Amino acid sequence: MKNRIDACFEALKAEGRKALVTFVTAGDPDLATTENLVTEMFDSGADLVEIGVPFSDPIAEGGTIQRASLRSLKHNTNLDQIFEMLSRLRDTTDKPILLMMYINTVFRYGTEKFFDNCKKVQIDGVIIPDMPFEERDEVKEYAEKTGVRSIYLVAPTSKERVKMIAEESKGFLYIVSSLGVTGTRSEISTDFDKLLAPLKEGNYCPACIGFGISNGEQAKKMASYCDGCIIGSAIVNIVEKYGKDSIQPVGEFVKSVREALDS
Repeated sequence: MKNRIDACFEALKAEGRKALVTFVTAGDPDLATTENLVTEMFDSGADLVEIGVPFSDPIAEGGTIQRASLRSLKHNTNLDQIFEMLSRLRDTTDKPILLMMYINTVFRYGTEKFFDNCKKVQIDGVIIPDMPFEERDEVKEYAEKTGVRSIYLVAPTSKERVKMIAEESKGFLYIVSSLGVTGTRSEISTDFDKLLAPLKEGNYCPACIGFGISNGEQAKKMASYCDGCIIGSAIVNIVEKYGKDSIQPVGEFVKSVREALDS
């Protein structure tokens, strides 16, 4: 069976559309709400959804997602509970779902056990922002054996490493828009034409830009450089504001971004 991420990007390319990747933290404010949020985001136009596994020291995250992790951990959210939720989600959606998490969580759970459970509940990809590309062999064997895409990241400082990382990437390449941590930004000043120039020639996997995109206008601008955009903190801000009542406002926000990308 073809990985859902690959099939999704192939379909979007055939339609001449850009991918919308959205993010929520598992267990914020509770797992039942997370489950409903994922369904709502897909219904509202998201093509892929990242689910963040809460972690006590999320070094790549700004205050918004740090607070979401802490709110979730107060309820003792753990990976087994998240896998149970994901199993239920697979009864209702066949769209690509990814986990975003930190390497210590994988190691503590057990790398082989983790990827086996990803396969069992049909997780399509895993993003590990604190795993250096040069240490990818820590998970590569397990990811390839289970068919789970290990999504690699490149940053504005990657420069000559962009092509090297892209050559190894499957699923999609996560382009970090700006230096620093996640969080909405009023302006993104990275020269993406220069950063992504090495990818103009060659048969690489799709690329999506994330970190800092806060509205439909920014999403459309960022997606003009690549195959799609990733929005996280702007959605988590809505969840923080509305809690269990965030389903509708998150859906409305995702719809507004989808409309901007399609306009």
